Amino acid sequence: MGQPLRVGIVGVGAIAGQYLATFGRLDAVRLVAVADLDADRAQAVAAEQGVRALTVAELTTDPEVDLVLNLTIPAAHAEIALQAIAGGKHVYGEKPLAVTPAEARTVLDAAQAAGVRVGCAPDTVLGTGIQTARKAIDDGAIGLPVAATATMATPGHERWHPNPDFYYQPGGGPLLDMGPYYVTALVTLLGPVESVVGAASHTRATRTIGSGPRVGETVRVDVDTHVTGVLRHVSGALSTLVMSFDSVATHASNIEVHGQAGSLVVPDPNQFDGDVELHELGGSWQTLPPSAGYRDAGRGYGVADLATTPDGVPARADGELAYHVLEIMTALLAAADSGTTVAVESRCERPAAVPLSDAPRRPERD
Repeated sequence: MGQPLRVGIVGVGAIAGQYLATFGRLDAVRLVAVADLDADRAQAVAAEQGVRALTVAELTTDPEVDLVLNLTIPAAHAEIALQAIAGGKHVYGEKPLAVTPAEARTVLDAAQAAGVRVGCAPDTVLGTGIQTARKAIDDGAIGLPVAATATMATPGHERWHPNPDFYYQPGGGPLLDMGPYYVTALVTLLGPVESVVGAASHTRATRTIGSGPRVGETVRVDVDTHVTGVLRHVSGALSTLVMSFDSVATHASNIEVHGQAGSLVVPDPNQFDGDVELHELGGSWQTLPPSAGYRDAGRGYGVADLATTPDGVPARADGELAYHVLEIMTALLAAADSGTTVAVESRCERPAAVPLSDAPRRPERD
């Protein structure tokens, strides 16, 4: 209590820069060490940040590290998380929590047995965009929510990412890569999901890298690259989801939520802010001012939220929410494969709302 949570990062690739940029303005967390399979890269980041460069084995057992921030590729998420938990560390990981629900449940069970906490991205839902939309729903602005749509359509990450291989391997694809932002937002807005139906396809067996030192090189596609489905929420609301690496562009809103008394346009769930638009029955579109969420948030606010959440209270970006989101997505892929409705067995608490506020603050000592 009253002290920053000491964080060690495993994996200092592209996404790490966003966390590093945020940590400097969060008093609830303090970076103390980094590790990476590329030792030179770890040394460079450590020198830049004024922290220690360690091996993964050293970092996950170091007594000066309280929490391991796991920024490795999806296929390594469970392995690194379990290693950190075995070292007595709390864990916060990039999405998805693991490649399969079975792996993810192993992580959560190990953490419970060890008495440590698990958190997981995305934390974009903690910003003013999604939280303002949630407050409008909770305040009854659209009446009873009945449906939502969520659309992500791009031609594929290989056009800009210099090493896009993992996007097209198990654990990748548009649903498991980008779906966590959209599905976590839908659960935040409308509550947990009880069943799904879906369909999926892929158009190409390979993708060609469009930038960086490997430009022109091809990578294999081992996952479906266009996934669509319907999520039935426990509340009765139906969410239609489209996730595609096979589309050129779209005019569709990232997310829309429709109720009996109004409709909402919700901003990009891959961002922390953005305009929320409300159209009440008989009225016209209006932009709502930010009314909830962390202002000026960035990646890492979920770590700070976990650090400031009292013991026994679920953090807003906690492992059980990430597990539920992962099960929804894998159930959707199973439904697409089988052509049947697939039940989602897990449930999670709808995360606590975020009042309009600045960064999560650590509690002060009495």
